[in-house]
Amino acid sequence: MHLSQPASLTQTIVRAAACAMMLAGNLIIVAPIHGQEPAAAAGAEAPKVVEHTIMSRFHEGGWVMYPITACSIALVWLTVDLWMRTGLKKMAPPAQVAQLQDLFRSGDYVGAYQFAKNNNSPFSDVSRVALSFVGDGEEAVDNALFTELNKVNSTITTRINYLSVIGVCTPMIGLTGTVTGMMSAFATLGTSGVGDPSKLSGAIGEVLIATASGLFIAVPAFMFFYFLRNRLQSAMTGLQDVVSALFRKMPYSHLKDAHVGEEEFYAAIPNWVGGEAVAAAA
Repeated sequence: MHLSQPASLTQTIVRAAACAMMLAGNLIIVAPIHGQEPAAAAGAEAPKVVEHTIMSRFHEGGWVMYPITACSIALVWLTVDLWMRTGLKKMAPPAQVAQLQDLFRSGDYVGAYQFAKNNNSPFSDVSRVALSFVGDGEEAVDNALFTELNKVNSTITTRINYLSVIGVCTPMIGLTGTVTGMMSAFATLGTSGVGDPSKLSGAIGEVLIATASGLFIAVPAFMFFYFLRNRLQSAMTGLQDVVSALFRKMPYSHLKDAHVGEEEFYAAIPNWVGGEAVAAAA
C-alpha cells in the first residue's frame, strides 16, 4: 500500500508534465500561424475609404443641382429682403411719422405733401396720395387711402409669392433629377448588369441627392412664405392705423377745392358746351 501511493503520485506528475509539453507545443505551432495572419492582412490591399465633400455631393446630384442652387440663392435673397420690407418701422419710419404729425398740427399741408414726396416709404406714399385728394372731400381721401394701401400690400405680396413658387418648383426639379437618375441606373443595368456596381451606385446617388436637395430647399421656402405673409398682414394693419390717425379730424370744409399736391388735372368742360356756359363756369 505504501509503495503504490508513491508510484501513483509519480504517474500523475509524469502525466501533468506530458500535458504541459503538449500545450507548449501547440502554442509554438499556433503562434506563428496567428502571427502570419496580421502580416497577410497587412499585405493585402485595404479597401479605399471615400470621403464625401460638398462639391462631390454636388457633382453626384447631376445637372439638376444647378437650378436647385439658383433657387436656394433666390430663397436667401428674398427672405432677407422681405424681412426688411415687412417690418412696421420700415413701412412707417417713426421719424417720418413724427414729422408729418407736426406738419399736420401746424396746418402746413403743402409742406406735409412736399415732405412725403421727398421721403420714400409706404407711409409717405400713402400720405402723399391722400393729401392730393383733400380738396375733394373725406370720401375721396378714404378711397385714395384704401387704394394706395392695397397697392402697397399687393406689391409686397407679389414678392412673397415667389417663395411659394420656389417651394413648389424645387421638389419638381429634384423629381426630374430622380427620373433621369433612374433612367441612367436602368440603362447601366441593361448594358453591364450588376458586374459594375460603381456605375450603378453613381446613378442611384444622383437619384437620392437630387430629391433630397429639392426637399431641402422647398421646406424652408414654404415656412418663410407663411411667416412673412403673416408678418406683412400685421405690418399693414399697423400702417393703416397710423395713416388713419393722421387724417382723423381733417378740416375738409376749409380745404374744399384746395389743390395741395402737384398732380396735373386733365379734365375740363366738354368742348361742345357753348362759350357762355364755359364763361359762367369759369
